[in-house]
Amino acid sequence: MTNAELSKKISELSPDAVIEEKQYLTVTVQPDKFFSLMQNLKSEPSLAFDYLFNISGVDYGKELGASYFLDSTKFRHQILVKQKTSDRTNAELESVYSIWKTAEFHEREIYDLLGVQFKNHPDMRRIFLEDDWNGHPLRKDYVDEVNMIIR
Repeated sequence: MTNAELSKKISELSPDAVIEEKQYLTVTVQPDKFFSLMQNLKSEPSLAFDYLFNISGVDYGKELGASYFLDSTKFRHQILVKQKTSDRTNAELESVYSIWKTAEFHEREIYDLLGVQFKNHPDMRRIFLEDDWNGHPLRKDYVDEVNMIIR
């Protein structure tokens, strides 16, 4: 399926989604539409996005978000789906663990390093840092004078 065909199909599934052609066909969707779109991307036979190969947490400055890299092993097409939240204090996004089990550790890493909670995640706890670590070191506003390397 070409990017134009993918765009058309995704627009049918989520008319409010913003779709751009970049390195990957990039789909940005509002958090309240996100989970439904992700379920459809996997279950729709003509799309068959059966492989979530990466999730990256992103601090955009005013917003926190996550970028989901999806692949169809059947059709060999790939897309990038983004969701964001402007609530930096109580950052919360929907988990896709129930759709792709590979999300488990990716979402825990994003929680640990950026402080984004994932709703409906089965084991939302730190994965790299100690439980008593204060803050989230990949946030742009993170300050830690003791542990930072100064050049």
